[in-house]
Amino acid sequence: MTFINKLSAAWTANDSLLCVGLDPDMAKLPAQFQQDPQGIYHFCREIIDATADLACSFKPQIAYFAALRAEAQLEQICAYVREHYPHIPLILDAKRGDIGATAQQYAREAYDRYGADAVTVNPYMGSDSVDPYMDWADRGVIILCRTSNAGGSDLQFLNVDGKPLYQHVAQLVAQKWNRNGQCALVVGATFPEELAQVRAIVGDMPLLVPGIGAQGGDIAATVKSGRTANGTGMMINSSRAILYAPQQAGEDFAAAARRVAQETRDAINQYRA
Repeated sequence: MTFINKLSAAWTANDSLLCVGLDPDMAKLPAQFQQDPQGIYHFCREIIDATADLACSFKPQIAYFAALRAEAQLEQICAYVREHYPHIPLILDAKRGDIGATAQQYAREAYDRYGADAVTVNPYMGSDSVDPYMDWADRGVIILCRTSNAGGSDLQFLNVDGKPLYQHVAQLVAQKWNRNGQCALVVGATFPEELAQVRAIVGDMPLLVPGIGAQGGDIAATVKSGRTANGTGMMINSSRAILYAPQQAGEDFAAAARRVAQETRDAINQYRA
């Protein structure tokens, strides 16, 4: 099954546009995991189990694992998703941006080592930084377009033939680079007007949308700007707000994460029609 097919099925099966980000921060993990050599794996596994029926995708951010020398635990986490939730897309958030043989090695890392269904890629070096990933014809390539950080405007709003650079990127991906039909774009929830403009350019291409939750993006504006005609088309990511949700009476960390994930999914669904 291709990335797009798996994503489309997950949107329907879980009635969800919510992407659960896995960004393990040792300082924020519950105490029982901080002295556990496998603590990152055990924590993420419980988050996955608690939210799997509420998510359309899982997105581990590789830097959080690499900084802690926990790549082996990331491999275990990816294997766990593939074994227990093979119907949910696994996105490796790596934002790789090299070319040629080096880019091909990054693709091998994402698709072969970690078994990801898709990987995030930086297109700053042009088509050469994206094309090597296309050798895996069934896998997704999620390309940075209009990112959620304020500083993204330093480059993404530069004028290119009368339109901002991020729109030029969206047009390139939609019209020239998407040769396997498995591309998607990263567009931040913090800029709903730009999100709507990207949607108009790329049609039904999926959008990975960071910026709600801890970054403060407005859910209603995000969904209304980025949804497709059938009320799908987005993977709206929330990481910290779910992973480190404040616990209410009688809850452990996993129950709190599930509650916030369900609240977020349901809030998103209010605006899909």
